[in-house]
Amino acid sequence: MAFLKPLWVTAMACGLVGLTVAKLQAAPAGGGGHAHVHPDKGPHDGALIELGKEDYHAELIHDAKTDTVTVYLLDASATKPVSIPAQQLTLNIRAGGKPQQFHLPATPRASDPDGSSAAFAVTNRQLCQALDAPGASGRLNVEIAGKVYVGKVGSHAHSHPH
Repeated sequence: MAFLKPLWVTAMACGLVGLTVAKLQAAPAGGGGHAHVHPDKGPHDGALIELGKEDYHAELIHDAKTDTVTVYLLDASATKPVSIPAQQLTLNIRAGGKPQQFHLPATPRASDPDGSSAAFAVTNRQLCQALDAPGASGRLNVEIAGKVYVGKVGSHAHSHPH
């Protein structure tokens, strides 16, 4: 009977290991609660903004040299452009306790379908300064395929090194 005890302990340990492996295999990739993995930066090396539950992404590029802010709309994988029939996007920024609203007009590329754009840009020093302000935050409002998305914009979302 004494030999059954180690055998029983080994069987229990194997069972626990098997359950753990099964749970790990069933867990979504990336451990972040979603079944796909996307890059940390967008295709233009900009900051990514989640839209919905990663239904889409937006990439924010802040070029401090030209005072230009560009937003690219991307798919769920944050790799492919998504064109929408909007004339502009709205970016609401809170910097220094002061709310500000900026409109980024559509800047269609040759690859965009007629009347649609995946890129929106504006040259605006005030917007760039607001994005650079300590503790700045904001929201990007965009409608894609009939659904309104609001993405959180964090501080210091731009492409130049410090």
